[in-house]
Amino acid sequence: QVRLVESGGGLVQPGGSLRLSCAAFGRTVSSSNMAWFRQALGKEREFVARITWSGVKYYAEFVTGRFTILRDNAQNTVYLQMNALKPEDTGVYYCAADSQWSGIRVNDYGVWGQGTQVTVSS
Repeated sequence: QVRLVESGGGLVQPGGSLRLSCAAFGRTVSSSNMAWFRQALGKEREFVARITWSGVKYYAEFVTGRFTILRDNAQNTVYLQMNALKPEDTGVYYCAADSQWSGIRVNDYGVWGQGTQVTVSS
């Protein structure tokens, strides 16, 4: 029954904003290391942002200053606020969690959501 459910994706123009949500079921985000990854068509899944259970945040260089990872413990939800979106941000965004590790590689995380599509286009 442990699962992550992403939502909030959609179509947005370059320079626009989106707020992605990752609702956790069967685990608490406050005791987990949470991360966002994305995967563009034909490319490998890549790290975007993460927040440790203690609240330490880290971002990929290509989103630093534009994206913010947020956590709402009361709602047991992690968010990804995306601003100044670019066409190259297009892809499926995945939420991931792990109770022990907080790396930036896909294999560092043991629980994944199904993803939500983000399309940035004029």
